[in-house]
Amino acid sequence: MDYLEPDGAALRNAREAAGVSLREMARRTHFSKSMLGYIEHGERVLTPEVVLAYERELGEVINRRGVLSGLAATVLAPMATSELIYKGFSDAAYRRPDLDTWLEGVEGLGHDYMTEGAASLQPRIAADLVTLQGQLGSPQLWGVASRYLTTYGKTTPGAKQAAKWYGLAATAADRSNDQDTRVWVRGRSALALAYEGAGLTTARRLADQALEISDKPTLGRLNALVARAHVAGFKGDAATVRTMVNEARHVFDVAGSEEQISDFAVPEWRFHVFLSMLYSRLGDERRAIEEQDAAARVIPENLPRFRTHIEMHRGLALVRSGDAAGGTDYARRALDLLPPEKHSLTLKLLMAEIDGVGAAGRD
Repeated sequence: MDYLEPDGAALRNAREAAGVSLREMARRTHFSKSMLGYIEHGERVLTPEVVLAYERELGEVINRRGVLSGLAATVLAPMATSELIYKGFSDAAYRRPDLDTWLEGVEGLGHDYMTEGAASLQPRIAADLVTLQGQLGSPQLWGVASRYLTTYGKTTPGAKQAAKWYGLAATAADRSNDQDTRVWVRGRSALALAYEGAGLTTARRLADQALEISDKPTLGRLNALVARAHVAGFKGDAATVRTMVNEARHVFDVAGSEEQISDFAVPEWRFHVFLSMLYSRLGDERRAIEEQDAAARVIPENLPRFRTHIEMHRGLALVRSGDAAGGTDYARRALDLLPPEKHSLTLKLLMAEIDGVGAAGRD
């Protein structure tokens, strides 16, 4: 089920109760003003992405007053819950996937995350988890579950909620009795948090756990090293950034992926994107541009969302190096070129980070 029944008046009431103009809401959510106006007046269908955007932007005060929480409870939750329960029980009753099917499914999940994005995947992952939890009789299936749970965590707004899923994913990985899986889940979870600049204490803990489990050069260790570099960058610890990046480069030389489009892979272009974000945050414009140019040369053409990441990193680097107005404008133009339905939560958080740094630079 892709759309909700129109109930835009609830969104309009919530926005007006919060004292937020339609123009400001469009700026915050990165949906167009005209689109939000049509939705609020019932002239366009209301999608889950828009409801969640309003709920996220208008804050806890509005939710406590029940303006949005009622909408989420009566429209969003039944939609998601009924669909995932139906699919989960249907799968369990009629097809009961075997291990090979689950392994194929989890590989497809990595590809779909990169090409479709989190919002469209979350209900599907939830439904698969309903089916999978009834089959967890072998270490291999616990390993499959750990990857599903990690990806589900990445579709969950809010560092606290995401961290809950990452913790469960780590526990599932431990039940797999597979060292590489244990390292990958922790490393990928840590990098997801650190890249978004959220939950840095949890990111540090998960990355340290991954690095302690094994020193084998794997993708999990690579993710953990880059995550630690990002955490160190936020703390202004340049020495640790250099150490982590240098080791990450050595691990990448051994473990870098040939596969180009999967969240479970780190090909050359993606490694450059990780470092581009790191150096942009540090305000190291020269290194940031080097990594951005290197990523742009090899990134697949069918990944416009990640090309937008690169362009927005340029904006962040400009802001961090002192050009607040120019960097903010550059990043916003890059985001506006991407269709609104492809604006991932990560991109929105990145724009919010740039806006915040830019505003501080202008004060």
